[in-house]
Amino acid sequence: MEKSSVDRIRDRFDRDVERFSNLHTGQSSTIDSPLVLELMAAAVSDLHPHIDELLDIGCGAGNYALKVLHEHPGMAVTLLDLSEPMLVRAQQRLEEAGAGKVTAIQSDVRTVSFDPERYDVVVTGAALHHLRSDDEWRTVMTSVYQALKSGGSFWCFDLVNHDIPEVDRLMWFRYGEYLEASGGPAYRDKVFSYIEEEDTPRSVTYQIDLLKEVGFRARDVVHKNSCFCLYTARK
Repeated sequence: MEKSSVDRIRDRFDRDVERFSNLHTGQSSTIDSPLVLELMAAAVSDLHPHIDELLDIGCGAGNYALKVLHEHPGMAVTLLDLSEPMLVRAQQRLEEAGAGKVTAIQSDVRTVSFDPERYDVVVTGAALHHLRSDDEWRTVMTSVYQALKSGGSFWCFDLVNHDIPEVDRLMWFRYGEYLEASGGPAYRDKVFSYIEEEDTPRSVTYQIDLLKEVGFRARDVVHKNSCFCLYTARK
C-alpha cells in the first residue's frame, strides 16, 4: 500500500488542532501519554537543572515543550511542525505559559537545517513514525545529534514495531485491545486504518542502534508499553 503524502498528513493535522490542544483527547490513541510526559519532564529536569533552549520536533499543539517549560520557566523554545495551525496554537500556549523567545518553523524535519550545537534538549512526540527510508532516519538522527550541545539530550516517544514477528503480533493485538476499550471496535479500526495509511514505525532496537551509529554516547529506554516507547540519548 502506498503511504500518505506529506501534504495529506499535514491536512489531517491542520483540521485537528483543537483535539491536540488537550492531552487527554489529542493523545488518546497513544498508550500512557500522561505518564510519559511526567517521566520525561522529571528526567529532563534531573539531567538538565538549567535549560536555555529546547527544540520540539513535530510539536503539534506544544504539549511536550509545555511540560518541560513548567520546570524551566523562561527557556527559549523552537517549534517545528508541518502544520501551520498547530504551530500557531503551540506558540500561543507557550508564550502564555511564560516561555522566553519562541521560534516557529513550518517545515519537514527531513529537510530543515538546525543551528549546530544550539539546544540543551530536543523532544519529539509521535512524529518520527512518519519517516520512511533508512536514509531519512539516519538524516534526522544525525541532524538531532548535530543540533544538540555537548551533554545535551534527545527524548522521543513514539509508535514502534518489533523485530521478532511473534512479539510484534502480540503487541499490536494488545494495542488493539487498548483502542477497543477506549472507544469501541469502530475507534480501533479507525486508528489502525490511518496507521496503515500514514505510518512506518521502526523498532526500538533499530532506533537505539542508529542513535549509537550517529554518535550518541549514552542511550536508554525510559518506558515501553505495547507499541509505544519513550527513549532518550545523550550527546
